[in-house]
Amino acid sequence: MTTRRQFLSHAAWSAAALSALPLAACAQTSAPTAPRAATARARKPLAPGALLQRKIPASGEAVPAIGVGTSGSYEVALGSPEYAALKDVVKVFFEGGGTVIDTSPNYSNAEDVVGALLAEGGWRERCFLATKLAADDQAALEAQWADSKRRLRTGKVELLQVHNLRNMAQAWPYARRLKAAGETKYIGVTHFVERAHAQLAEVLRKEKPDFVQINYSVSAPQAARSIFPIAQELGIAVIVNRAFDDGKLFARTREMALPGWAAEVGVTSWAQLFLKFVVSHPAVTVVIPATGKPDRQADNLLGGTGALLSQAQQDELVKLFA
Repeated sequence: MTTRRQFLSHAAWSAAALSALPLAACAQTSAPTAPRAATARARKPLAPGALLQRKIPASGEAVPAIGVGTSGSYEVALGSPEYAALKDVVKVFFEGGGTVIDTSPNYSNAEDVVGALLAEGGWRERCFLATKLAADDQAALEAQWADSKRRLRTGKVELLQVHNLRNMAQAWPYARRLKAAGETKYIGVTHFVERAHAQLAEVLRKEKPDFVQINYSVSAPQAARSIFPIAQELGIAVIVNRAFDDGKLFARTREMALPGWAAEVGVTSWAQLFLKFVVSHPAVTVVIPATGKPDRQADNLLGGTGALLSQAQQDELVKLFA
């Protein structure tokens, strides 16, 4: 089954962090013109508690609304310059208050990279770690899960998701068993395209998972109509992927100024605005942009601080991009 790829982030950190390390290659090729690292606000770590927190309905546990995805940006060779840059990326992330990292055995060696980064930096206890099941028979599911634990260097994860509804007949009962055994705290399902929303909605009503992960952005706002109301009704936490539409939104905003009201909500870059749009929906628990660059990681975190967007501001962005 096709998997979500090249979901990449856009953010800002200090000039010192940029010059100290070679930056990881990013599949996002078009950067916004709005300043990122240039602002004093973007150069300083976030104050403790600055990140918006959202509660997981199944437990009441709170997590920061800005997380990290690992498709593309974390698929790098261990020991490479790109891996060295990721060490600073995760330092920026955790010291800025982030906790949620989402990965998958389908993202080539991303699980190996995440496991190494968490172990080497001593970050595992701070991390809300999510990965996925993506295999087509029971033996393969069991082997994959064993391998994921080895690669992630952990005996359990906080969230285990069935990737893109793959092999639900076997993967979902297996996820339930792993939750009962204490190998994961929460279980969920994922997808990344609009054409799967109807099928995903049926699964939510039937299985009532703890989490659902789905695409949502200013250019693809359909989940607000198809998935979010069901999640709110049933008490399901929502993870959002593709908030930047795989980087396409930055190509569209290359020569575009931020809305005049952006400063009123503390926004200084398009990346921040796109993420703030996502977390302004009350159904959203966390959004997971990916980046291999420390400055962009810091800018992403700023998207989860300050005032949220009004409904009128959200509607204006949808009209502009959808």
